[in-house]
Amino acid sequence: MTRWVMVADLERCVGCQTCTAACRHTNATSPAVQWRKVLDIEVGSYPNVSRVFVPVGCQHCADPPCMHVCPTTATRQRADGIVTIDYDLCIGCAYCEVACPYQARFLVQEPHFAYGPAMQNEVERADAARVGVAQKCTFCADRIDFGVENSLTPGIDPCATPACVNACIADALHFGDIDDPNSNVSLLLQEQKSFRMHAELGTDPGFHYVYGKANDGEAQGSAAVPSIASAAGEMRTRGVEPVRQEHWDWKAAGNFICGGMGGGLFMFSAIVGLHYGEVTLLGWPALGIVALGLFLVLLKIGRPLRFVYVLRQPQRSWMTREAWIAVALFPLAALALGSGVPTLLICAAVFAGLFLCSQAMILKEAKGIAAWRIGWTLPLIIVTGVTEGSGLFLAAVAQMSALMPLARTVAMITVVLAVLRGWIWRSYLVALAAEGAPTRTLTVLYDYRPWFFAFGLALPLALIIIGLVVMPAAVLVWGAAGLCVTVAGAVLKFILVARAGFNQGFALAHTPVRGCGIVGPPVKPGWSIS
Repeated sequence: MTRWVMVADLERCVGCQTCTAACRHTNATSPAVQWRKVLDIEVGSYPNVSRVFVPVGCQHCADPPCMHVCPTTATRQRADGIVTIDYDLCIGCAYCEVACPYQARFLVQEPHFAYGPAMQNEVERADAARVGVAQKCTFCADRIDFGVENSLTPGIDPCATPACVNACIADALHFGDIDDPNSNVSLLLQEQKSFRMHAELGTDPGFHYVYGKANDGEAQGSAAVPSIASAAGEMRTRGVEPVRQEHWDWKAAGNFICGGMGGGLFMFSAIVGLHYGEVTLLGWPALGIVALGLFLVLLKIGRPLRFVYVLRQPQRSWMTREAWIAVALFPLAALALGSGVPTLLICAAVFAGLFLCSQAMILKEAKGIAAWRIGWTLPLIIVTGVTEGSGLFLAAVAQMSALMPLARTVAMITVVLAVLRGWIWRSYLVALAAEGAPTRTLTVLYDYRPWFFAFGLALPLALIIIGLVVMPAAVLVWGAAGLCVTVAGAVLKFILVARAGFNQGFALAHTPVRGCGIVGPPVKPGWSIS
């Protein structure tokens, strides 16, 4: 077997950005895109200062999360480990971007040129197929394929080696077959200490960093260079700390909001409709709300005319599974609502529940966003959706005087669900802080915490109690309580998706020291870890 990997020697890299320039020249990337870039991290204060330059890009993981979430099979993995993108299949949903823990995916919605108007060389090299779709480093796969076909050795022969490696002036970048024990990269990794970025996420990245001789000592505690925990005011970084993902905006959040509201409302209208036939009419607006959410997704993707491609990957992608469930849900639900057959109503309610579960799994599988990938995301999104549906259902039936006994029961159910959602939300925050998350993620979520408990739990509970005590006021206060529960859940999902979705950022498991000295401690800017 062959697995191509790249090795960066952090003691050699001088931060000249020549690899970045070579990559951009070779691949004609947009000025807004850097398939190969170099981070600049400086820790400490005079005279104890450590500065390191870190080349980053696609890690060509052995277990690439971007490939698993891709709904169209546009992202694939070759037998030699290189992860590729088929621009003709990509729909520009940016799911791979939020799933990648290495910020190696780029989505450009319109052409960009260095000086505004396009120069002639930019016009000639511009690739329209890359607009509106994901793009990334390919390890210059065309060069590798050329070398293999012509009995050249990638990593040794320049014509068969990635452009960034060829251009490196400090011999800091190396490329080769790690499955060959005698290859240049295998020998280098045997001689040097190494680590892989974010290896704790289980992606098995194909980009290794060497930082010192195998027999060199390492710093114990924080005696050498301050760690991230103790150097908050003494660290200078550029492009290293987590940043908020940009492509899953209010439209993506709208899909989760509408999917939760509509799916939850349909479940209540279908199940309760088994005994109160008139409430099944609420199933129609419920389907409309779900359809609105899916329409917002259509507005979000870069290549909306390719939307049907989202059905291509049910084996792996939860986005594809969501689409297939929606394809089954709408005709089944319409038939159930039109006929009133109990079996069909139950089946349609089950599919609405599966739709909620698939949306929760979509967030859970986005490995690049700490706020989404933890296990508590699943119950949080599912229960929030059911609670939103309960709130809307309560607000509707409270206006029907003939169904006041039913409204009383729904009010109690809504209280139970709101309390359950509040407990899950609290447990989610505790787990997120314990596992570690970007500091700005926790700040955003903590800022919303009092508002959520006030308007999503305390106020609805008070209003429902008032309605139980003062029955003439029930129509008004229960309707308000239901809307409060629903709006609080919608705002929660909007904040979680569009405001708290900070990516993984970058981290060093070890800090190399040039010249005399010992290896320094880990560096992980912008993170809060218990």
